[in-house]
Amino acid sequence: MYQQFNDQFAKSTRQFADTTAQVGRLTLENTEAVFGLQLAAIEESMNATFAFWGELADVRDFDGLKAVWPKGVQIARENVERSIGTGQEVFGRTLKTNEAIAQIAKGQFETVAATVQADAEKVVKAAGRKTAR
Repeated sequence: MYQQFNDQFAKSTRQFADTTAQVGRLTLENTEAVFGLQLAAIEESMNATFAFWGELADVRDFDGLKAVWPKGVQIARENVERSIGTGQEVFGRTLKTNEAIAQIAKGQFETVAATVQADAEKVVKAAGRKTAR
């Protein structure tokens, strides 16, 4: 009796550790991907902005400023669009990761429910045999 309990407990503990490791791996992969996306977006925005500032520093009169101004507005617009696009991609990746984690959890609950159901049926059958005697 105790051996069966210990075996079941060890099996459950192993299964929990495996599931936790799998969820942790998915979470870490998502975090790495999200960080990479955000870092790339920041790098692109900074490069474009610093290039514009370099051109702006070369401006010496009002006409030069009027010529450079539309480019600055364009860079600002592109930076905002890039930021929004990156945010949407990060949200999408995170949503997919959460769905994968939910599927893992669902599978674990279904496995545990099936095991408990099978064990309960065994107990009922055993109890039925004892009362039949």
